Amino acid sequence: MNADSAVQQLAAHVRTVLGDGPFAPPRGWSHMGAVICDVSFHARRKYTSTVLPRILKLQAAWPDAATVRGFQTRLATEDLAAAMDFRSPTRVATAHGLTYLLAAGGVDTCDDLRAWLGHQANRDALRTVKGVGVKSVDYIGNLVGRSQFAVDVHLRAFAAEAGVSGLRYEQLRAVYEATAAALGHECSGLDYAVWRFKSQAG
Repeated sequence: MNADSAVQQLAAHVRTVLGDGPFAPPRGWSHMGAVICDVSFHARRKYTSTVLPRILKLQAAWPDAATVRGFQTRLATEDLAAAMDFRSPTRVATAHGLTYLLAAGGVDTCDDLRAWLGHQANRDALRTVKGVGVKSVDYIGNLVGRSQFAVDVHLRAFAAEAGVSGLRYEQLRAVYEATAAALGHECSGLDYAVWRFKSQAG
């Protein structure tokens, strides 16, 4: 299957299943502790019922962690696993690793992170943190207002239903990007619409 036919098939599936939109982008966060915990803890968990309530609770309990420096101060004195009620040493380690990397890179606010992610070298640096893959890099961008696709199992399943399968991450992301452009949608809005449809269906 060539790229043009993949885009045509995916676009037709979007219209048939989701309609013509418009599709609102995800809400995102303005609290860096929430951003870091979201990207660290969400994988392979039910987001709406398991992850989101814990992040909202953390955000309320740690208002001073709205910046990376504030979150780093909290991590130095408090147990993140207890604060998140999430007993996963590997995910806690990912959150610590992300915090250290961002602090070392001079990132303190969500605005800082959104700009910082505009440089490929910084996106590559994120992937040196254990537990952060290419999808997580795209996902963290959406959490701070960048408009892109984070291709997860839901987006792969949706594409497969359209007859678009067997593509590497970057290839499928490019097909989604071209589809959004062809249909006149923002990438993050279409990403979120597909994710909501498939996650609720599951």
